[in-house]
Amino acid sequence: MDTILLDAEERMEKAIAALDREFGRLRTGRASTSLVDSIKVDYYGTPTPINQLASVAVPDSRTLTIQPWDRGAFNLVEKAIMQSDLGLTPVNDGKIIRISIPPLTEERRKELVKLAKKYTEDAKVAVRNIRRDANEQIKKLEKDKEITEDDLKHGQDEVQKLTDSYVAKSDKVLATKEKEIMEV
Repeated sequence: MDTILLDAEERMEKAIAALDREFGRLRTGRASTSLVDSIKVDYYGTPTPINQLASVAVPDSRTLTIQPWDRGAFNLVEKAIMQSDLGLTPVNDGKIIRISIPPLTEERRKELVKLAKKYTEDAKVAVRNIRRDANEQIKKLEKDKEITEDDLKHGQDEVQKLTDSYVAKSDKVLATKEKEIMEV
């Protein structure tokens, strides 16, 4: 029973971590190194993440700087950013690549909030699916006469408490992200 609960909790934690990663990719009006985490550069025929061939920094809230360690990678990094779905234009001065992050329009902010809500809903669905799996495992234990009916009820209550706490956690993460997006 404890193993089932621990497994469920671990999987729910991963669902929230995945939600955090999705939120990291959402472009708010603020610069963040996670904006370029998903961008791969075709470096000597190998798709390589930018952070593995350059140092990425945030000198101020509206600027992102990328400094490739290999001089030959400047144009490749610039090209990869242009082709990404970020919609940002890099400026290459030969020493460093700068990306200015423009402020978001009200309309775009609302779209981002909708997207954030969708990601949160997906995370909640994942958490509920984990709850269902855990409850099925507990019912199977009871059916196989490994636990009593009282243990079954107690186990399902524990799984429900776990589910409620992770659904609340995802709502809290959403509220924080929504506030960050709507901030002008």
